[in-house]
Amino acid sequence: MRGLFVTGTGTEVGKTVVAAAIARTARADGARVAVFKPAVSGLDDHPLRPEVWESAPELPDHALLRLAAGSNQGDDQVAPYRYGPAVSPHLAAELAGEGIDPDRLRGAALDATEDASLLVCEGVGGFLVPLPTDYLVRDLARDLALPVVVAASPYLGTINHTLLTIQAVREAGLEVSAVVLTPWPSDPSPIEHSNREAIERLGAVPVETLPLLDLSDAGSWPALRIQVESPRAASSLRAA
Repeated sequence: MRGLFVTGTGTEVGKTVVAAAIARTARADGARVAVFKPAVSGLDDHPLRPEVWESAPELPDHALLRLAAGSNQGDDQVAPYRYGPAVSPHLAAELAGEGIDPDRLRGAALDATEDASLLVCEGVGGFLVPLPTDYLVRDLARDLALPVVVAASPYLGTINHTLLTIQAVREAGLEVSAVVLTPWPSDPSPIEHSNREAIERLGAVPVETLPLLDLSDAGSWPALRIQVESPRAASSLRAA
């Protein structure tokens, strides 16, 4: 299965927007796209709304991903674990009186690929965020064996955060396909240009940019095409 795993340098750095842009671009290019996110929290802040583009800015992550991909996957297929409080998945599961089962995550990701030619998986928080405390986002990415896209801010401080994330991904034995800096300003300053050049040079990785998107108008989104190599995802999942 061809696919990408989107992680970030932390929370609120644009992972969902980057994953949605990749999914929509691939769909427009003719791919049958499935989306996956192991856990979603913060649903208390997202009342139920119709999944249409006019409601996109208020949709929870898994619903926006599904809309962008044009997928008919159910909630359990996109995000097996969903919680109300806006906290880390391991804490949300603890508050709900349950555990997050890595086998269920791996199985759900594999199932999502059955009717798709491309899987876009979005992580939770940063690369070392725990799902259960003994199974990190890193471990899921390694089990899926997909190349990784790192979403990062373009602003001051991003060089350190982004290079640390790239290092962690590579130490996990995974390829970093690209870094995406977002929201990229319409008139970038010397700082933003310098950050992009430094990350590209020091990280030895392609650096793409994505402007602030109007989530309610997908037709205005620029294409975001990331090179997808053929991973070992399906065989790795079955072996797990």
